Amino acid sequence: MKINEVEQLVGITKKNIRFYEEQGLLRPGRNKENGYREYSEKDVKTLQQIKLLRKLGLPIEEIRMMQSGCSTVADSMRRHLVTLERERQNLEQSQELCRRLKEEDGTLQNLDANVLLEEMVQLEQKGAAFQNRQRYDVRLSYVAPVLICLLMVLLMAGFMAMMVWTVKTEPQDAPPLAFTVVMLGAPLAVIGGVIYAMFQRVGEIRKGEMDDARKY
Repeated sequence: MKINEVEQLVGITKKNIRFYEEQGLLRPGRNKENGYREYSEKDVKTLQQIKLLRKLGLPIEEIRMMQSGCSTVADSMRRHLVTLERERQNLEQSQELCRRLKEEDGTLQNLDANVLLEEMVQLEQKGAAFQNRQRYDVRLSYVAPVLICLLMVLLMAGFMAMMVWTVKTEPQDAPPLAFTVVMLGAPLAVIGGVIYAMFQRVGEIRKGEMDDARKY
């Protein structure tokens, strides 16, 4: 199946489908002749599962854990129910504040926001959360590019350190200087490319890519 067919069948936009591919939740095959993605019935089933879990409010990382077998559906639901209960309590507190504002029946110009903000701070200190829960996905999305970048930098730095150590300990067997410079320059280029890619990815996240991907 083509992506347009999957979009119509599952009710998830092409942008969201590609987003889930980037997150590693969906891995469609490729046509050997033209390289285009080809979606199978299994991919459709996976997308339906993702859509269901996302509509229930599960974060990307939780779905990834279930797909990898690190968590069962029951385990994830237990954790999510705890989150939902906490959100229910937060929602009740928000509702109470909204009722009080409704009873005042005033205009925005007469609203003393500072009083309520101070009250909300006190509630937050006791564990309440007056913010968008799905920001959790955005925070998690920073983790992957940063970790990959860090691992690649450490790997390349280790490779360079090993080369320098070899040249110093066995100078008689060391390759020509020009070759050594090239060999040291290659990992430096990789480090630069990985860091650049990380900043590019972080920039995409900041532009609101995750907010777009939440829309079904």
